[in-house]
Amino acid sequence: MSPSSKMVWFLVVPRTSMMNVAGPWEVLGHANDLLGREAYGLQAFGPSAPATQTRFGLCLSGVRPLPSRLDHPPDTVVVAGASPADPMPVDHTPIVPWLRRNRPRIKTVVSICTGAFALAAAGLLDGRRATTHWMYLNELRARFPKVHVIDEGIYVKDRGVWTSAGVTAGVDLALALVEEDHGHALAMRVAKRMVLFLRRSGHQAQFSSTLRPHERESPRLRDISTFVVKHIDERLPVERIAAQVGMSPRTLSRWCRKNLEESPAELVRRLRVAEARRLLEETTLPLKDVTERTGLGDQSTLWRVFMHDLGLTPAEYRHRFAAGHG
Repeated sequence: MSPSSKMVWFLVVPRTSMMNVAGPWEVLGHANDLLGREAYGLQAFGPSAPATQTRFGLCLSGVRPLPSRLDHPPDTVVVAGASPADPMPVDHTPIVPWLRRNRPRIKTVVSICTGAFALAAAGLLDGRRATTHWMYLNELRARFPKVHVIDEGIYVKDRGVWTSAGVTAGVDLALALVEEDHGHALAMRVAKRMVLFLRRSGHQAQFSSTLRPHERESPRLRDISTFVVKHIDERLPVERIAAQVGMSPRTLSRWCRKNLEESPAELVRRLRVAEARRLLEETTLPLKDVTERTGLGDQSTLWRVFMHDLGLTPAEYRHRFAAGHG
């Protein structure tokens, strides 16, 4: 391994999802291929070495025993899932004291999905922001009150510790690591090679925004959404929307928080971005016209919104997803 390479160890426990391991591993492996060198030296370790049976029966071989001493500590340790049960299963527990003992010598620690529970049990998340699979957010919060659990977002970085949401979010986190090490262009090349829809930013919700309307459709939401979309290129303060649907601004804000987990302004923003994506996919309108038709302000605002939400510039989004570019 060259001096500029990073040693990355995956800690693998029995019954973890294969995707928790394979997704991030593939991202780093493709980065190696595209760079033409071993930028990431990948190894798997775990308490069930030399092999680990994953959740649905596939067996992962080539797993090494956890070393009792770190003569050459890895740059990054990825905890690829762990049980959220209390107490933790016997065949998972060895990674907790190992993490606690060796964390001072490891620059970056990462958890995929419920791997956050192992980090929290080792004290690595105390005082830090962190996330995990949406099904276990409340469990993580209840058991580890010193952890600032983040409900929104698919991955979180806080002072050398990264945590991710469920399964495929580990791919997004690994792409973010590649971007941090080698730049945006390489991360996008890896995403394209892996035929990913897009590289989601860490701020994106665990549920796809395109699924939200179908998941939570109601007559009231249809009324609000229809009005917003019809006037998407206009100013839409909460007072205007509230008057249209027969609510006070305060009642509308409460309703949105309760039913959509977002403010009216956030709803409007989400619908503006959805319309901008549609226009970029289905038309050849200049970016200036896209911003005007969606009420997103100017082109710099459009650029910032797309980079924040999707990890792509508007031009990159159009190039990848416009009709005829498949």
